[in-house]
Amino acid sequence: MARHDARNWHDCSKMIGLLCLVASILLQHGASGQRVKVEPEVLSYLGQTVNLRCAFSDPTGIQLTMVTWIYEPKEGERINIAVFHPSFDPSYPQSPVTGRVSFTPSPPNLASPSIEISNVGMTDEGKYICEYATYPSGNEQGITYLVMLAKPQNSASIVAAVAGNKPVVVARCESVDGRPAAKISWVTTANGNATTVAKLGTDNTETMISEYRMVPTPADNGKDLSCVVAHRTQVKPESFHLKLAVQYAPQVTIVGYDNNWYVGRTNVALTCQASGNPTPTTIQWKTMSGEMPDTVQITDNVLKVLKVDDSVNTTFVCEVKNRIGVGKDQVTVMVRGTRLPSKGATTGSIIGAIIGVVILLAIIGTAIAMYRKHRNKLSGDGPPKHKPPPPKKTNGSASRQPNASNVPVAENTPLQNQYYNTQSAEPVTDLDAYHDEEDHAEEEREHYHSAAPSGWDDPGNNEVPPPYMRTDSDPQDYHQGPNVNRGESFVSPAMYV
Repeated sequence: MARHDARNWHDCSKMIGLLCLVASILLQHGASGQRVKVEPEVLSYLGQTVNLRCAFSDPTGIQLTMVTWIYEPKEGERINIAVFHPSFDPSYPQSPVTGRVSFTPSPPNLASPSIEISNVGMTDEGKYICEYATYPSGNEQGITYLVMLAKPQNSASIVAAVAGNKPVVVARCESVDGRPAAKISWVTTANGNATTVAKLGTDNTETMISEYRMVPTPADNGKDLSCVVAHRTQVKPESFHLKLAVQYAPQVTIVGYDNNWYVGRTNVALTCQASGNPTPTTIQWKTMSGEMPDTVQITDNVLKVLKVDDSVNTTFVCEVKNRIGVGKDQVTVMVRGTRLPSKGATTGSIIGAIIGVVILLAIIGTAIAMYRKHRNKLSGDGPPKHKPPPPKKTNGSASRQPNASNVPVAENTPLQNQYYNTQSAEPVTDLDAYHDEEDHAEEEREHYHSAAPSGWDDPGNNEVPPPYMRTDSDPQDYHQGPNVNRGESFVSPAMYV
């Protein structure tokens, strides 16, 4: 058991040692990669001078022997362009940058052996490597990418196209002599697609050409189309706004015929409306019979009939031409013997008008009612809020002589008694009481007149007072009239209402 544990411990210690060795190698490699400090990317335009910086950040415990700058183009082999050793003068081997490269500052030092290249060209773009020879760790390096920029010349134009059934080029956009290559896109509502090709320009620049293709139709004429060019040298994309130019033959329509041309009608006209690209040049009116009626006058695109007769009963043709082709339209006129009846208002319009009037009247009525109610509240008018007091009995002698014929006189009887009196089974014998009732009726009349609402006059002998002046539940207001024999008078017995 102890021997087995010893073997496991031995295997474990070997694995730990291996992991430590790998870690030390990685750490050493990482440290060496970080110690050579360079710029990852340098941008430059044609003809400028660029500075490629390099430095060894921590040379403690390491002896710096020599530094070499190496140029590696995108296509080709590595080339030494500058070498410096402390014991010798700087060396510049033969290379594409010979005569234009030098160490800076001068004389150089191993701690910061930067270089500069003057009058750079597009072919100078590529990878530049600063490599140190050190002891005891060996060679260490840093890489800088030199990116050459060239601002392109951008433009866009419309290509006139004729309406048809096949895709054709309707617009072109170009970005000439740019570095790196520009990106071109299109923005439009037209139904088409773009194709873009790249061409190698002068001094290692690139020219991008994009064409927009579609099947042109007359409806596409005048639609908006924009070419957008994006490039690294531009702060924002450059946009070119265009309008499609689609050429097509004239499209013709005749208007003005209402199917109610009758014999004797005067001053009717047909108008020939046409659209086309380019603009139509000629407009010509014809008839299917070949002869134009004598009552017809033609002015440009208007055919006017002074007086309708049987000769107008034909087919009129309007023919329009432009550079692309010919377009035409025709109308067949049917001359009627009599005029067609004019159309009246539709049922829906009538119903709508009636409903509108009813709603308006309802609104007016509601407004008037609310106004009157508000006015009555302000003026205090309205029905009395209490009953008049009952009549008081007096002992005064009767001042009125009874009717000799025992027939009550209507004009001498108060209105209330005429309206509510009923025929009694017994005649009236108390004349004084009857006289008191007469006096009380006069008082009630005066009281009623003073409390009547505005707009209601004092009731006459033949008028009926408002219902609130009398109720059947008031026993003190009920008076019994004299008993009159039907054989002695033509007045019918009183009735309850």
